[in-house]
Amino acid sequence: MRGFTGSVADRLAIRERIEAYNDAVFRHDLADYAECWAADAHWEVGEHRAEGRQAISDLWVKLMAGFERAGMYVAHGAVSIDGDTATARSYMLEMLKQTDGAERFVSGRYDDDLRRDDDGEWRFVSRGYTVLQVR
Repeated sequence: MRGFTGSVADRLAIRERIEAYNDAVFRHDLADYAECWAADAHWEVGEHRAEGRQAISDLWVKLMAGFERAGMYVAHGAVSIDGDTATARSYMLEMLKQTDGAERFVSGRYDDDLRRDDDGEWRFVSRGYTVLQVR
């Protein structure tokens, strides 16, 4: 996947979905976080895997329990749309404060598959996260 293809309206909606995901993480908002995922989605983060929106939400709650604060800043790498499906690549800088007070900076890459659901909303069908650097 290279560059940005598809209508400007769809590319914007997908970018907004990625940003809504980050916003939900910043605010620790489970309902808004869950809304980002298709009902049949799967998520891979590190050694963790989850299938389905509820399992993804449960895993997110478990992982977020270790953080007092988590901030995610995005740089969009590519979006490619084909009808009601899309792939996207984005880069994140995560600023994390753990519950034990330790602070970490992590950069990573998300490789996403998205789908326009029946309600017209773009949602993640899959997200894969690769850590690029940790400080």
